[in-house]
Amino acid sequence: MRTLHGLLRDSARQFPDRTAVRDPERDVQVSYRDLDAITDRLQHTLERIGVAQGDRVGLCAPKSIGTVAALFGAMKAGGAYVPVDYSAPASRNAFIFRNCAVKALVVDRTLVDGLVAEFGLGAPVAEELTDLRTFGVDLVLLRGPNWAEADEPPAEVDAPEGLSYILYTSGSTGVPKGVMHNHSTALAFVDWCSEVFEPTEEDRFSSHAPFHFDLSILDLYVPIKHGGTLVLVGEDVGKQPLRLAPLIADEGITAWYSTPSILRLLVEYGKLEQHDYSALRIVNFAGEVFPIKYLRATMEAWPHPRYFNLYGPTETNVCTYYEVPDVIAPERTEPLPIGQACSDDRCLVMDTDDTEVPTGEPGELYVAGGSVMLGYWNLPDRNATAFWMDADGTPWYKTGDIVQEDEAGDYLFRGRRDRMVKRRGYRVELGEIEAALYRHDDIAEAAVIAKSNGGDVHIKAFVAWAGEGKASLIAMKRYCSEALPLYMIPDSFAFEDALPKTSTDKVDYQRLKALA
Repeated sequence: MRTLHGLLRDSARQFPDRTAVRDPERDVQVSYRDLDAITDRLQHTLERIGVAQGDRVGLCAPKSIGTVAALFGAMKAGGAYVPVDYSAPASRNAFIFRNCAVKALVVDRTLVDGLVAEFGLGAPVAEELTDLRTFGVDLVLLRGPNWAEADEPPAEVDAPEGLSYILYTSGSTGVPKGVMHNHSTALAFVDWCSEVFEPTEEDRFSSHAPFHFDLSILDLYVPIKHGGTLVLVGEDVGKQPLRLAPLIADEGITAWYSTPSILRLLVEYGKLEQHDYSALRIVNFAGEVFPIKYLRATMEAWPHPRYFNLYGPTETNVCTYYEVPDVIAPERTEPLPIGQACSDDRCLVMDTDDTEVPTGEPGELYVAGGSVMLGYWNLPDRNATAFWMDADGTPWYKTGDIVQEDEAGDYLFRGRRDRMVKRRGYRVELGEIEAALYRHDDIAEAAVIAKSNGGDVHIKAFVAWAGEGKASLIAMKRYCSEALPLYMIPDSFAFEDALPKTSTDKVDYQRLKALA
């Protein structure tokens, strides 16, 4: 069976002396030969404390060569890694680790006390990972929180065969849910990337996304498969355009991947004209809609790379893609399509009764194929509703995203089904209002929420204003009336310096709801 860690072993044999991972922040790097050897030693350490096939290994630490080694070591031991946002409250991370019954955890030493306090008992330090201090990090290995104080092994928990990682996403109930992928579903995506991006050992891929974010799967495994170099971008640097812009140039990044909001920050505040980006050949973006005005600005600043709009929830990896044309029509104001299905996936556009809609009609996107998740960890009821089974017994993941197929056969993203509200008898997709606001020259960011009050739906728009002064309510309503029907015009507007973001650089709608 092919595995993700097998990619590292293969490249260590073929490219032993090439740099596998580079950490510019700490100014350290590791060769393929050394990374393979270090992860072998970590594998043996994990096995010594009881990690076996199917066990989960938690990961709670800032991005570093040490954390890269930890996730490969976990998979080499037959386990699945479970990364969390190290900056999140310890209570949330402790919930995740308990929820998936991790056997062991690799934790930054500064975070140990907070986690152990949340676990209440157990979680003793099992090993000092001194091997990794060479790379400027201090990581320790803990036994999982389910170990008894008598240090006896925890009860076994069944895990799907070949489980490679679990990424936790926010749930509609407010409780995080774990998305399970095995080596096959991840490799289906990695292999597609190989076909489209044609990586070589000369490539230097950015690692901008945190490891608990699904964008990291491309970052990590595509360069490792081809003997390229993974260039780590620290969480702090990654959000500071004046530090990020020179890093991309100085490190000779050839393939970039991030959310559109990061590219917008680079264009607006990174002073890109001061640096040489001639090495850059691929720019990928995903995770949210890229307003067309900022995409144009990015392409003007970086005119030479190929640009790809990648789409797919965590549950499917990337399942559709669209290569951006060299020239975007100047009259275009709508975001670009999310494109067509990747080679190993299939898509359907379905109505609420699981019936395929005619071409050109909006409907929910269903996805089937090699890159689709196994299911949610320990959520059988949610799994039962997350998939639709066709007459041939094929499971189709219901994305919750509303799309529409255009004349060229590309899918146009229309918004989330769960962001659709009924107002004055009309169905209102909040994403459509946001798209209209983004066309305003002085609006840098826009997010719209809806709240029900006694049967009435109040729509509030949050905008980050980039112009002189702030527009009046009347001026904003007048602008919206030129692009939207009356029933879609927001009732109120809030002007912010910047919209709150989640740890994965998406707009934090939960915080906006609290503000409202």
